[in-house]
Amino acid sequence: MLIDNLISSLGRMADHVLHGRIVGVLGMMVEIGGVQRALSVGDRVTIIARGDRRVPAEIVGFKGERALAMPFGTLDGVGLGCRAEVSQTDPVIYPHESWLGRVVGSMGEAIDDLGPLNAGNIAYPLRNAPPPAHKRQRVAGKIDMGVRALNQFLTCCNGQRMGIFAGSGVGKSVLMSMIARYTSADVIVIGLIGERGREVQDFIHEDLGEEGLARSVLVVATSDQPPLMRRQAAYLTLAVAEYFRDQGKNVLCLMDSVTRFAMAQREIGLSVGEPPASKGYTPSVFAELPRLLERAGPGLRGSGSITGLFTVLVEGDDHNEPISDAVRGILDGHIVLERAIADRGRYPAINILRSVSRVMPGCNTDDENAVVSRARQMLAAYEDMAEMIRLGAYRPGSDPKTDEAIRYYPLIEQFLAQGKRERGDLVQGYHQLADILNSGGVG
Repeated sequence: MLIDNLISSLGRMADHVLHGRIVGVLGMMVEIGGVQRALSVGDRVTIIARGDRRVPAEIVGFKGERALAMPFGTLDGVGLGCRAEVSQTDPVIYPHESWLGRVVGSMGEAIDDLGPLNAGNIAYPLRNAPPPAHKRQRVAGKIDMGVRALNQFLTCCNGQRMGIFAGSGVGKSVLMSMIARYTSADVIVIGLIGERGREVQDFIHEDLGEEGLARSVLVVATSDQPPLMRRQAAYLTLAVAEYFRDQGKNVLCLMDSVTRFAMAQREIGLSVGEPPASKGYTPSVFAELPRLLERAGPGLRGSGSITGLFTVLVEGDDHNEPISDAVRGILDGHIVLERAIADRGRYPAINILRSVSRVMPGCNTDDENAVVSRARQMLAAYEDMAEMIRLGAYRPGSDPKTDEAIRYYPLIEQFLAQGKRERGDLVQGYHQLADILNSGGVG
């Protein structure tokens, strides 16, 4: 493996090096002179700091005759006159099937102490363009998520993109781990963007487990890393998913979270001098979101698909904040986790009535749609009168639909509740729900 990686790297080496000099440093921004006409936004440079420490950086803008670069690491030892070497290639990675079961950093390096990663033969740009819309396959074929609330009420198909909207501490990480462990997808690619360092090992060993990790690639960028590293981890996650998609696999791409990707892009934009817009988010944030999220979806004819589940960290439980609004308009559905449901002890805390899958009911049979529709009607009827019922102000017999909902509501709630180590089957779930609705209900 080491020899193959070395030969592959030698074949990609440039025959000359172009370099400029550092002419200014302000905060996390470095100004480079002498080579600005050879650079464009998104190009890479390597700054040679004191002690020959090499600091990779990315060109994020220009100011007059100077190129503005932001580093992927710290600026310790970087000063005026330091050399900045220009990379002659676009930022790419070389994924390989042996990456399954591995934990990867933002630069495509192994961070799990299991040795170096094997390099594939095909380069995948980190900021790849999505497949042309007119050449893509259609979203089709139900995917088993292993979670009853999703399988029955928010059915997802291969190539669909869904958002998981939740405040902090409502259970989105646990929901992600259940999906990763029990899904019927061939390969899972998980991106932990801006995650707490303490929680990474917990997610790997406790939430994901050996079974989930064996068919997963985990991309990690912790919250203490520079914004470029956090943003690149999101790009890398999609690039790895695209590799497995092109191998004909049905890939499930889980990203936690899109909000932290947006925050990283906001930091970059503000450093360059972009004007802040809604809640301080710069215009580039809302331009980058569709470019990232559109990369998930069905592939070209003859290839696989990328089913995307992207979490959105809702600030202050406000589901109409700017990032939530923008992401909801791009994706093919949304899953809302509600704190009030979590507070009463029902997990996963999915609010069925506020969530929607845009491929339903087209992917279901008529019988399946009838079962799900009736269960939804029961939940809606109960929620309409929930306050009066809890206060004891509702008199039984006042409304037949409400009476029926009161009988069935506890059973449906029991169906929606699912333990962390419990798997829900897609086909069996419809039979279980139908049995509940045919049981006559229990008060």
